[in-house]
Amino acid sequence: MSLVVRPARAADAGALAEIYAPSVLQRPTSFELRAPDAAEMAARLARVTAAWPWFVAEEGGAVLGYCYASAFAEREAYRWSVTTTAYVRDGHHRRGIGRALYGQLLDALRRQGAVRAFAGITMPNEGSVGLHRAMGFESVGLYPQAGFKLGRWWDVAWYGLALRDVAADEAPAEPVPWPQLAASGG
Repeated sequence: MSLVVRPARAADAGALAEIYAPSVLQRPTSFELRAPDAAEMAARLARVTAAWPWFVAEEGGAVLGYCYASAFAEREAYRWSVTTTAYVRDGHHRRGIGRALYGQLLDALRRQGAVRAFAGITMPNEGSVGLHRAMGFESVGLYPQAGFKLGRWWDVAWYGLALRDVAADEAPAEPVPWPQLAASGG
């Protein structure tokens, strides 16, 4: 069977919750402490995709991973910057799923007009660092002891990627909202 990367749908919410739960309940990769259920994941999907893309990777009808972008921060001047994240179902790591997802995501973000992508990675996490470096992200900073979970403090390393070059005084065009880009076949 071959891996298919496609835009996420509300019907994927249960699979998204299943994939995400181990990162919430068993690992420091998410700083949430209570795993969201399918209804909450559907609500998050709707909020995110009002502006930015969310993709799933499926094989044989089973969702094996997901990746999305969201606003980097709320202030208006940040509107060309996004935060990205990816999660792969336990037992399916190191199969190229993260790369396939990120490939689609970064392409969509460039077409939308985003300028910078950032990813926060709880350290240590060699797999996530390797994925982000393979996709062109570079280290841009570290938040020491940023979160307390599982009985200890965790650092968060930040990685950044220039999605397109802009001059220091260049005001880029407004980013194209994801629904508009997706509807146009972009």
